[in-house]
Amino acid sequence: AQHNLILHPPFTKIDILSCRNLLIYMDSELQKKIIGLFYYSINPQGIMLLGNSETLGNQSSLFTTVDSKLKIYSRSLTNQSSELLNFPLSFTRSVSSVSERQVAERGTINIQSLTDQFLLENYAPPGVLVNEYGDIIYIHGHTGKYLEPAVGKANLNIFAMIREGLRNEFHLAFRRAVTKKETVVVRNIKNQANGNMQTLNIDVKWIDKPELLYGTVLVTFLDVMETSVIVPTKTDKKGLQTARMKELETELQRLREVSQNTLEEVQTSQEELRSTNEELQSTNEELQSANEELTTSKEEMQSLNEELQTVNAELLAKVEDYARVNNDMKNLLNSTEIATLFLDKDMNIRRYTNQIATIFKIIKRDLGRPFTDLTSDLIYPGLADDAREVLRTLIFMQREIPTKEGRWFMVRIMPYRTFDDRIDGLVITFINITDQKKNEAKLLLSEKLNRILFSASSDIKIVLSNDQKILDLSPEAELLIGKRREEYLNKNFLQLFVPEKSQSTVKNRIKMLLRKGIYGKLKLKLKSANGIVRDVECIATPSLNNLNIVEGITLSIIK
Repeated sequence: AQHNLILHPPFTKIDILSCRNLLIYMDSELQKKIIGLFYYSINPQGIMLLGNSETLGNQSSLFTTVDSKLKIYSRSLTNQSSELLNFPLSFTRSVSSVSERQVAERGTINIQSLTDQFLLENYAPPGVLVNEYGDIIYIHGHTGKYLEPAVGKANLNIFAMIREGLRNEFHLAFRRAVTKKETVVVRNIKNQANGNMQTLNIDVKWIDKPELLYGTVLVTFLDVMETSVIVPTKTDKKGLQTARMKELETELQRLREVSQNTLEEVQTSQEELRSTNEELQSTNEELQSANEELTTSKEEMQSLNEELQTVNAELLAKVEDYARVNNDMKNLLNSTEIATLFLDKDMNIRRYTNQIATIFKIIKRDLGRPFTDLTSDLIYPGLADDAREVLRTLIFMQREIPTKEGRWFMVRIMPYRTFDDRIDGLVITFINITDQKKNEAKLLLSEKLNRILFSASSDIKIVLSNDQKILDLSPEAELLIGKRREEYLNKNFLQLFVPEKSQSTVKNRIKMLLRKGIYGKLKLKLKSANGIVRDVECIATPSLNNLNIVEGITLSIIK
């Protein structure tokens, strides 16, 4: 069924309403009314779709925007004002049984409208409604005698369509009417149309009411009926001359008015040009100032660019230095063959050397993971606790830890200090001391065997260091001195067992033997623990280390 959106009552309970490119053909008041009708018709949370060029205007509170680009809106839950509900209450067909009064009124209305239309068509002068730029909006009546299409591309501008004989006067009148917003009348203009000379008046009226037509110009054309002039006889030459003079005076007066109007237009144009020239000069000065500022800004930008290039070069040099230092540190750490593990404050792996893979099951993807998640061959269940303790107390810790395979590592846990003396994690090093442990075991075994042999000997032997300190005593020497060896270890032999008068001589003799690295006989006075002094003779044998350097001497006392 056909539905008049403006006159008919609206539909209700609509879920989705599409109204695309309809509101743009209506004025603001009508758009406001229709938006109100839409709000009334759509269900709560219903959807409304408008055209790309259409908006809600000042009624945006009635709808919520779902997609502004696609113009999709959702009905809001706001309270509807009474202004928005001003729509037709009913729509009914006219009843066939109407009263005679209604018929009479309808007949009166029809006669009045027909009469008005007849008068407009037959007695109203032809006219054209244009905007302030001369573009034709509406044409009334027959205007062919005054307007004609311009040659070339179609142009509905009155300045292009008005006939040539009317252009000068009409242009001046139109400009004056638009500038001063008044009605200008040009009278008795002669124009030739279709081979006939015509005289007409042109009214140019600026329209300010009604509001819908505000700013437009109404141009009307009125033909002037010329009074018939009785042709004078040959004897009445004076009357003919008088009529001709009047006609010339009228034409002269009109030309004077046109010249005056032209002069006023020229003066106005000169004033406008002068004002425009001053504005252009001011604009030119502003542009020059802006150009100077831009030039200064350009120089500053060039200077800044040079500084940035310098800073960039310095940064590149620092990056290269950093890369070189990083490579040096990496090679240094790997060349030491010390397994090193770097941790952050949260005990997560920050970095490690290649040798750490011989202890922990670690890959590159483990960076950033807690090191406690790694499995290792160390028999060191308290490693994590020791690491936390070092991080808390900042006191390094060192332990010798074996592995399940029989290897030994010196584990050293130290705080990680930055250049500005901040603690930023831990450094754990694992030094392989397996060979040292093996050598230590061998030395202990050798020392044990030597001690057995030394104790089993029946000789009286005293082992001294380079500075004459007692390193060892045989059991026979303990019996001779009268005390056990533990009481005299690392004590000076000369001060304890050699009389003071003989100490210097014995000392020099021992130093000579040590310096030459030869053995020899040595006579000295030896006092025991109970104070008895005996004259003894002993053989002094220097002791050599693995580098054949004398590191002590052994005194074998001859009974």
